[in-house]
Amino acid sequence: MSDAHTHPKRFQDRVALVTGGSRGIGRACCLRLAEEGARVAVSYLNGKEDAEETLRQIEAAGGSGIIVQGDVSCSEQVDQMVGEVESQLGEVELLVNNSGVFIYQSHSEMDEDSWRQMLDVNLTGTYLVTWRVKEGMLKRKFGRIVNLSSLSGLQPRPMSIAYAVSKAGVISFTQSTAIAWAADNVRVNAVAPGLIETEILSGVNQDDLEKIIQATPIPRMGEPAEVASMVAFLLSEESNFTTGQTLVLSGGRGMLP
Repeated sequence: MSDAHTHPKRFQDRVALVTGGSRGIGRACCLRLAEEGARVAVSYLNGKEDAEETLRQIEAAGGSGIIVQGDVSCSEQVDQMVGEVESQLGEVELLVNNSGVFIYQSHSEMDEDSWRQMLDVNLTGTYLVTWRVKEGMLKRKFGRIVNLSSLSGLQPRPMSIAYAVSKAGVISFTQSTAIAWAADNVRVNAVAPGLIETEILSGVNQDDLEKIIQATPIPRMGEPAEVASMVAFLLSEESNFTTGQTLVLSGGRGMLP
């Protein structure tokens, strides 16, 4: 599945929670962390079968985990979901805030509902899950959090204004919490992927995608496993002196104006 054999079990017996872990980048993160020894909670909203498939793949590779259902934008459901992880696996030590919604639309198509949905899931969801696990991390003086932002959060996006704003908010949230908790050995970083081959892009015009790929120095889309490698590095002790950072993973496109 990856080059994990070069990193013998960096997360042995650590408890990891990956939100939106049923497919795409989330699934790749679940598999990578399990492969390196973590006990992984795969959180999902609607895709129960996809979450079960992620768990099947984890177990087939010799890892262990559970699936937990919950809407990250609802504090009661987050509380219940994390409570389930704590009772079945233990307190969360590694958190990947990956749940997200993406709507590709012009400003004239965007309405208050889509604005609220993207802010609620992408930004408030990141806050709610983090807030539910942070006290335990601070008390134990150990926690590693990676938030999924996007290249959209760093560059203007006329076709996805609400999404870009939500992902810029994730970067600011990452920086502020990193400073607040650094003294307690709780590190918070973000990953900002460019185009990654996942279902989230199904609503994007193919010609637009092709143009973006052509404008990328490494002219292809990224793979979920490549994002998972970056996430694993930021969660591991190999990045022990790194907090509050946003690592861009975009085939070089992030350098362009």
